[in-house]
Amino acid sequence: MKLLILGATGPTGRHVVDFFTRSSAAVISAAEEAGVSRLVWLSSFGVGHTLAWSSPAQKLIYRTLLRSVYANKAISDESIRSSGLDWTLVYPTRLTHGPAKGTYRAGDRLPMKGNPTISRADVAAFMHQAAHGREWIHRTAVISD
Repeated sequence: MKLLILGATGPTGRHVVDFFTRSSAAVISAAEEAGVSRLVWLSSFGVGHTLAWSSPAQKLIYRTLLRSVYANKAISDESIRSSGLDWTLVYPTRLTHGPAKGTYRAGDRLPMKGNPTISRADVAAFMHQAAHGREWIHRTAVISD
């Protein structure tokens, strides 16, 4: 299995506003062209329907500082949902550099309190599991410690 990692910061260090819509369109097209049917896509907590579960402080940040990036991510996520692929969209809470704990929670919706976190290692483990299983096909996964 090959892994493709994309980022949204351009050479000047500034966010590229349409990065996610361009990237998702390219990935969907490439997958269709190559006959790949499975896509596990990392989005961000606070995008789309997950905004409703955010704390007031998080909502303020998502609606102001991250408004353009999150709007672009929402369009990208909808493109993936409407593709013919067997997609899974992953919405992690605040990412940390901590080690994998293996005790994370994942669900279509999770109760949130405070400022929940999850390690990048646990997100990677979940995405690997989702890519190799059928449980999360055509579903969105909110993931947190």
